[in-house]
Amino acid sequence: MPDTVAATLVVDGQKPADDVLHHVWNACVGAGRANEALRADWQAHFREAVDVLGARYVRFHGLFHDDMFVYRTDNGGGFGPSTPLPEPVLTFSYVDKVFDAILDAGAKPFVELGFMPRALATQTETLFWWKAHCSPPNDMGAWVGLVTATVQHWVDRYGIDEVRTWPFEVWNEPNLVPHFWTGTRTQYFELYEATARAVRSVDPELKVGGPSTSVFVPDDRYAGETQDRSAEVATAEAPDPDALPWKPVWIEEFIEWCATRDVPVDFLSTHLYPTDFAFDSAGKGKSIHRHVDATRDDLVAMRKIIAASPFPDAGLHITEWSSSPSSRDAMHDTLFAAAYITRALLEAAPLADSVSYWTFTDVFEEGGAGIGPFHGGFGLVNEQGLHKPTFHAMRMLARLGDRLLLQTPHGAITRSSADGSLSALFYNYPQDMGTRGIGSANRYDETRHLAEVGPARRVRHTVEGLEPGSSYAVEVLDWEHGNVAEAWHLMGAPLNLTRQQTAELREVADRLHRSTLTVSDAGVLEIDLELPAWALASLVPSPQG
Repeated sequence: MPDTVAATLVVDGQKPADDVLHHVWNACVGAGRANEALRADWQAHFREAVDVLGARYVRFHGLFHDDMFVYRTDNGGGFGPSTPLPEPVLTFSYVDKVFDAILDAGAKPFVELGFMPRALATQTETLFWWKAHCSPPNDMGAWVGLVTATVQHWVDRYGIDEVRTWPFEVWNEPNLVPHFWTGTRTQYFELYEATARAVRSVDPELKVGGPSTSVFVPDDRYAGETQDRSAEVATAEAPDPDALPWKPVWIEEFIEWCATRDVPVDFLSTHLYPTDFAFDSAGKGKSIHRHVDATRDDLVAMRKIIAASPFPDAGLHITEWSSSPSSRDAMHDTLFAAAYITRALLEAAPLADSVSYWTFTDVFEEGGAGIGPFHGGFGLVNEQGLHKPTFHAMRMLARLGDRLLLQTPHGAITRSSADGSLSALFYNYPQDMGTRGIGSANRYDETRHLAEVGPARRVRHTVEGLEPGSSYAVEVLDWEHGNVAEAWHLMGAPLNLTRQQTAELREVADRLHRSTLTVSDAGVLEIDLELPAWALASLVPSPQG
């Protein structure tokens, strides 16, 4: 039995911890907007994210955007003039296709309720090439009716037991005025209250939360009803931004609003990009990249706030997270990002209920389609479905067990409570990086200087109490193996891949270094790996062992 196996294991000469390891990295993944989920390639990439990476939920924008054709006020005349309808009609055919595809893939929606349909928006076309309408409603009653009818439609279509497993999040990054929201903080809180009550009116057991705000800041720019850019000056001009007191946006104010009005809050949500953009005294914007463990520090701060709040049992969902919030950051395509996210997500495991990587695919059109196959998109796979190093990092994380035997600053050894099987993941975030994060880059060739950072790291562990003669497969991702963007760079960085080039890069992307370790006759597994800088190594039972 698994528990018997666990009792016999000895790791590095000591009885292992055998603590719970929460797989926060694949609890939810992010995607661009609902309409993109109608594409065959998006759906293929998502099925792989579920089957290979273990993704359990997916979150995206634009559920009520015009291109989903939910809120209809006319019949859409085409060549002729459209005819106004006597009253608005709700049609869910596009939404049904998306939600059916998610559920058929074996996952669930993490429902982000937004943005405004054009007919209900007080301001229109506020951001993105697809012109999202991110404003308060011109008729709160009509918005409440839309939300209520939509949730009821899902209950009728999928059943209440299913829908009760879906989290409902109200809006996205409403602190970013005038892009994701054109109103005030109070107007968002009013929207949240009305929306949360609408969701609960369908069924009191449905789970709802917010405020889905963007990033931590170390100043009072968001202390008022709208952003105060003058408060950012000290941040922009600080000699050491990491020494500043970073704090979440609107979380404590949101908690107070809901507590005093008895508004339901089942979970708190926010976004933890380890970056900032602040304006100095001359009005010049400055990009700030925080230290490598900023995500861990922010999660600790969030946990303290929740524990001391009137909602101490509320969940904590980080509904967007990546090394930066730019879909044109070449660092996303690199080996360096793979090591960075592995370190951050292992540290986050005991601190959140989910950390949603933004995003699982480069089929993502906030700024329109990307230019070229490796354009710095958020995705774990590019538009052609080529596996980036970050995909392999998430795959290796997914193969870890749910019980943590040993965690070090450079990896983890785990077991499965289901079958007792051993697994491990090690990484080399180079010592010479110190506390620095990986930063950002406009082009792939601007990232390559990090390849010179070192040194290599030797990883050595022993595990006793295993079946003699059993074998373990070791996969290593490093500069020479699985580094697909580097292979594309050496190919001459073609803007438009031929079918042959795509096939060659696909083979390179999955060509990791593979070897086998065998347990001795005494039942001891000796792990002794030399990891180059930035490398990741995964260890799982061999298929035949």
